[in-house]
Amino acid sequence: MKEQTSNSKKPGFMKHYALEIYTVVAMLLIALVAMFAGELTVIQQFAVWVSFLCILHEWEEGRYPGGFLNLIQANVLQRELDEETKRGSRLVTAVFIFAMTIVPYFFGDRIPMFVVASASFCIFEGIIHVVGIKIFSLKKPYTPGLVTAEIELVSGVCMIVWLAVNHIGAWYDYTFGPFVFLACFVCMQRTLMSMVGGIGYKDVLGNVKKRLSRK
Repeated sequence: MKEQTSNSKKPGFMKHYALEIYTVVAMLLIALVAMFAGELTVIQQFAVWVSFLCILHEWEEGRYPGGFLNLIQANVLQRELDEETKRGSRLVTAVFIFAMTIVPYFFGDRIPMFVVASASFCIFEGIIHVVGIKIFSLKKPYTPGLVTAEIELVSGVCMIVWLAVNHIGAWYDYTFGPFVFLACFVCMQRTLMSMVGGIGYKDVLGNVKKRLSRK
């Protein structure tokens, strides 16, 4: 194991500090909104709140306590990932999160579908972290990132309820919003799979199925 670590490729600056760079950029955007945006709509407030939550979630999931990617690596991918791939994956995730927060901030009041997509992302985060407890056969009912993921889930549900109660958006916004999220999520996942190399969704689903069948 030591030999493998010593031979692993050292990540470049962008990949090595991907999480830190994402945090700084996201916090700067939030600060700029606070200083210059004036009064925000409820949808814009939701987008800013999700941006902040995602910062906390990425640190809980990846650093403190960290380790969700290690669970994925061991139980889903079932292969070792070098440090460059692990850290570089945060860049891809950051682009996805920015799409899920910045687009609703600027266009959500005119196109509620984007807000539903963002809320669907929040709900998905909460569900996948709970499901992960069973998939990964964890002794404690916790996956790294679970606390902030559940706050995201509650926030996403509240946003959709608020939209529905206030009759904002048409039926197609609620129908196709989740598909917008899924399309963006699949693009992100395909990029991450290409970084890993030699593994596809069929392999991932097969690994999960095998994992569950052992129980």
